[in-house]
Amino acid sequence: NLKPLLIVLHRYGVEVDCTLFDIMVAHYVLQPELRHEPDFLSETYLQHTLLPSPTDRLSDRIAYVADRAWTTLQLATRFEQTMHEQGSMPLFRDVEMPLVPVLARMEVTGVRVDTTTLQQTSAQYTQRMKDLETEIYTLAGKAFNIASPKQVGEVLFDHLQLSTKAKKTKTGQYVTNEETLEALRDRHPIIGCILRHRGLKKLIGTYLDALPRLIHPQTGKIHTSFNQTVTATGRLSSSNPNLQNIPIRGEDGKEIRKAFVPDEGCLFFSADYSQIELRIMAHLSEDPHMIEAFRSGHDIHTATAAKIYKVPLEEVTREQRGKAKTANFGIIYGISVFGLAERMHVERSEARALIEEYFATYPRVKAYMDESIRRAGEKGYIETVFGRKRYLPDILSRNATVRGYAERNAINAPIQGSAADIIKAAMIGIDRRFREEGLRSTMILQVHDELNFSVFPEEKERVETIVIEEMQRAYPMQVPLRADSGWGTNWLEAH
Repeated sequence: NLKPLLIVLHRYGVEVDCTLFDIMVAHYVLQPELRHEPDFLSETYLQHTLLPSPTDRLSDRIAYVADRAWTTLQLATRFEQTMHEQGSMPLFRDVEMPLVPVLARMEVTGVRVDTTTLQQTSAQYTQRMKDLETEIYTLAGKAFNIASPKQVGEVLFDHLQLSTKAKKTKTGQYVTNEETLEALRDRHPIIGCILRHRGLKKLIGTYLDALPRLIHPQTGKIHTSFNQTVTATGRLSSSNPNLQNIPIRGEDGKEIRKAFVPDEGCLFFSADYSQIELRIMAHLSEDPHMIEAFRSGHDIHTATAAKIYKVPLEEVTREQRGKAKTANFGIIYGISVFGLAERMHVERSEARALIEEYFATYPRVKAYMDESIRRAGEKGYIETVFGRKRYLPDILSRNATVRGYAERNAINAPIQGSAADIIKAAMIGIDRRFREEGLRSTMILQVHDELNFSVFPEEKERVETIVIEEMQRAYPMQVPLRADSGWGTNWLEAH
């Protein structure tokens, strides 16, 4: 767990310039699904229980440090050998370990938030919640506790009788989660009101009222923790606060981004990969039609719609493009006919026809998906373009539901994992060039396929050039990687 140590040293002006080896990161590369704490690793691989935290006695403290040092060295030696044997050393050496000091610098830098904007938005959303409560009570014909799933279920299914086949929990309570309510949205206007009320309440509690409490008193910034060894896909996660889950689709969620601002006197710069997962699918599947669509510079969703509906590009309607977009992102992840029909709000026959036309349009995509499942069944794992392995022990399960989930992972894990690897490589390249050229601008946030920066005005052109160059050449593929970018006084404006 080297990152906290690097952060402490950084705060004292000490930069570490040597080859790093973190046993937790090494184990994450080898076994991403398992735990990575030193105590777990020591007991699992060395059958050794680490000494407990020492007392104030010098002998206890010396023994504790010696025990940790011996254990770390034994595990490092073992993991290094295994990574060489399994071909995982390049991923560890060239991507994961160089990323550790990059993340440490980002955590130390932190990001500013405008508390006034947060307070104003919180007040607006609170008033909207109150208005929604009044509307919900009117639609229900009675007052009840909207925050109580039990009371919501009783109102919807006993009082309003919106469904005679409502699901119940083991305790006999009606299921009223978001998925259940979305399926009933067209049955009664109260459903939409309840969902909007829940959404506003979550935004207020999770972000608008919580973010100011996380501001460091000395720096005046939020210092989120970027977690490198949590997700099995290879993606980074963040905590305290979790910035990866800030909503980006709804207008209400977007307002939160307005509160994230650059350092004093600086500009906010945002760059994100354009349709990176579809580009990776084109590269992995080697489908000539999909490759040509990207190489020609056409909008991939319009190009897909034109082929599926057999019309010229300029005659593709907005509705056709929308359906093609849903198909592009759904089908490459192994979505079922039922799932696509639900997502598009169409009959299953139309969804089935769309999937069939899609595979007729991109035949190599279907072949790649079948081959991914077959290869995963043989090897027990899949790999990303950087050689990251994701183990799928259920790929040969006799349970169709369990096996189906593993098969979908066999299709989408290489795509998600490759996207994660690519942006990590870009982050390393950007950080290196910033430091080589002595730039004062800083990388402050990473959210999925997006990187954000606080930029000094005089460095604006240089930063944009470096960021776009490093993102677009992070990994050579059969189709070009493309990064879109924007500038602003806050995150919302820049994105």
